[in-house]
Amino acid sequence: MIAPYLTDIMILLAASVIAVPFFKAIKIGAISGFLIAGVIVGPAALGLINNVQAIGQLAEIGVVLLLFGIGAELKPSRLWRMRRLVFGLGSFQFLGTGLIIGCVAHLFFNIPLRISILIGAVLALSSTAFVLQLLSEQKMLTSIYGRTSFSVLLLQDLAVVPLLVLVPLLAMPELHIGKDIGFAMVESILFLSLVILLGHYFLKPVFHRVARSDNSEVFTASAVLLVLGAALITEHLGLSMAMGAFLAGLLVSDSPYKHQIMAEIHPFRGLLLGLFFMSMGMQLNVSLLVEQPLQSLSLVGLLIALKTMVLFSVAYSFGLPKNKCLAVALLLSQSGEFALILFSLAYQTEFLSDALFQQLLLTVLLSMLLTPLLAHMAHRLVKHKKQTTVTHTETPVVAPIVLAGFGRVGRRIGEVLTIAEKPFIALDADASIVEQERKKGYPVYYGDVRNTSLLESAGAANAKVILVTTSDPTITKQVVESLRRNHPKTKIYVRGHSLTECCELRKMGASGAVSETVEASLELARMALSDLNMQEQHSENILESYRKNYHSKINHTHDQLSQKN
Repeated sequence: MIAPYLTDIMILLAASVIAVPFFKAIKIGAISGFLIAGVIVGPAALGLINNVQAIGQLAEIGVVLLLFGIGAELKPSRLWRMRRLVFGLGSFQFLGTGLIIGCVAHLFFNIPLRISILIGAVLALSSTAFVLQLLSEQKMLTSIYGRTSFSVLLLQDLAVVPLLVLVPLLAMPELHIGKDIGFAMVESILFLSLVILLGHYFLKPVFHRVARSDNSEVFTASAVLLVLGAALITEHLGLSMAMGAFLAGLLVSDSPYKHQIMAEIHPFRGLLLGLFFMSMGMQLNVSLLVEQPLQSLSLVGLLIALKTMVLFSVAYSFGLPKNKCLAVALLLSQSGEFALILFSLAYQTEFLSDALFQQLLLTVLLSMLLTPLLAHMAHRLVKHKKQTTVTHTETPVVAPIVLAGFGRVGRRIGEVLTIAEKPFIALDADASIVEQERKKGYPVYYGDVRNTSLLESAGAANAKVILVTTSDPTITKQVVESLRRNHPKTKIYVRGHSLTECCELRKMGASGAVSETVEASLELARMALSDLNMQEQHSENILESYRKNYHSKINHTHDQLSQKN
């Protein structure tokens, strides 16, 4: 007998496989695809799935993994470099938008003050997942427009943490600000301190032991256990699961195992976060839109107008050109995934009535569906203008070089790059090497370089050069093939072991391949010729001629193969 939940999972997977590629193809985005797929299979349309509550509970894990990822990226040094835009522009946007929307909700819609406070703060948030994806597709992340948008989103992500604490507090029948909120703050600070201490003295040694076991399945289990364990602990302490996951992310933000942990979590996060958006779509009351289309669309228009007005004013006060101010305001004028999360949490605590929750849910989802159109309008405002690239003082430094492998060859390259003052990130699957080299100050992280998600987490998408120095020829070929498929324009230079292997690597897409035995042979030959009293210039000419001839064979073989293809 087939369990009912397996049938539901099959339906959800089939719906996402059909809807998401279609919506991405028409430039509306994957999130819209998940939302619409949920509407179609849910009770409001085809009614293929009726057990929405059970699906929603499973989908909450996707939110937990999303908060973990945000915590892992919020390094204190990164926030400090971006402090002016994040804590200045971002704070004014969040507070200003929240205040205005809250006042409108209370004064014009007669919503109780407590609920209006929550609505204002939550609707001030934008869609981090949606906006960053669109900026990446537009190749605008390093522009003033992209940098400003990212800074605002970063502050909003930080604001989610106190909002997760605020929701259950506001739901209390009798809230005493001094007693209840004060006690909650003390409890949160004590818990945070305990988590940091445990993470510092316990987390790193545990992952080091797991990594040295050289068992990828155990490492995956450890990563999932870290996230879900922290989430369950915070839930038992009266906080949200998302809060625990966020704290767990902060713990690994400076860990040498960060990128591998993120790579292990990535597939689960993508799948379960998609399930979360589908569950939101299944909860959508489509009849409300059909019965009151003018009211629903007017609320969406009001939300976008208010957020655009505040964002434009704040951005302009920070000295941005008018066209970029308007572009940022349009791009961030929608509501986002955290609004869905926070409103769902408030509904579960019976803080929001069913009618109000459905109206808020509809408003949020409709605004998200309008995001591609708003992003297109924003892009048109800035695309003809010369974009200023990211400055070193305010934006996170992205290493232009990624080293896949930090053994003998990789370590020497790292030493040269350090002397040349060129930033890089190195990856290696040997936990002992990682620990040893990090003590020397090198930015080395643990991970299997064959894992595409690991390379993406380490910054392969933004790297100018990727150097593959692994000693295993099979691994080297797998890495080169994967990198060239995912990053067709990136320079990829590879360590080979023979002329034949270098030719194969060039065929697979390497920009250049060098046999490690050649340079060693040439240096030994140089020493021998010097002892035989050959003139230095003559020996140099011989060695350089041999080097050029060797590399010309590799390039000639590559050119012949390219012509055949």
